[in-house]
Amino acid sequence: MASRLSTTIAGIELKNPVMVASGTFGYGKEYQGLVDLNRLGGIVTKGTSLEPWLGNAPDRIAETPSGMLNAIGLQNDGIDSLLADKLPWLRQFDTAVIINVVGKTVEEYAEVARRLNDVEGIAGLEINVSCPNVKHGGIAFGTDCELLGTVISAVREATTLPLIPKLSPNVTDIVRMAKVCVDCGADALSLINTLLGTSIDPETRRFRLANITGGLSGPAIKPVALRMVWQVAQAVDVPVIGMGGIMTADDALEFLLAGATAIQVGTANFVNPSATMEIIDGLEAYLDRHGVGHISEIVGTVR
Repeated sequence: MASRLSTTIAGIELKNPVMVASGTFGYGKEYQGLVDLNRLGGIVTKGTSLEPWLGNAPDRIAETPSGMLNAIGLQNDGIDSLLADKLPWLRQFDTAVIINVVGKTVEEYAEVARRLNDVEGIAGLEINVSCPNVKHGGIAFGTDCELLGTVISAVREATTLPLIPKLSPNVTDIVRMAKVCVDCGADALSLINTLLGTSIDPETRRFRLANITGGLSGPAIKPVALRMVWQVAQAVDVPVIGMGGIMTADDALEFLLAGATAIQVGTANFVNPSATMEIIDGLEAYLDRHGVGHISEIVGTVR
């Protein structure tokens, strides 16, 4: 059954184009019993840093119309915990595992990539360039062309694994950022990460997030994500992984038609833990309904 949905991203073979997005699925163990991890096309882990990160102070999540804001602050246990505990557990599944990499400096990104390079069971690296660069006043790597090129080049030099930068939408020209990544050695691109937003409680007159701002995700951002995926897919010659508000098979199909080779499901996992399974079934049904032999036949075919 899965052969009709199989796809390849930067040499990574996926049984279907449905992946789970970083930060919304933990390391897979949290969803065991709710989701058949062997059916997923790929698992993108929670962001992994060189040393453990505590993340931001609470409150860290706020619900918004058709979405949510999060300011978790990329809390994670660091690379040692990933290698000792989380990755060995993930190896039991017949599903591609992509490690999301975070860092506060170029050197941290490169060192995490170097340490992951020869580790068994890692299909590729997704580089979260929305992190704030502590050496440049907190500016996100992904919003400055020069910084973006520097970090992607450094990671490329540190690893032979497939390299997939995850682009920030908080820029004026997403295509320019995508091209910088490709020029610096990216094998594929993930987009989009969350949009920057905030929320205020009128009764208390306080911000709902302790961090004041957070990342907006969920259906509210889908039109923006879809537009950016379509723009980038036309402009680069590497595969694009689309995400941003995908809740159903129809949502996933929109991204595939716009030019994405695969998709990631994020916030939907919180609302409906079975969303990925339903999307995989829905893609199969779509191929049957339209007499399409393989999912690749519809990629980028929007008119």
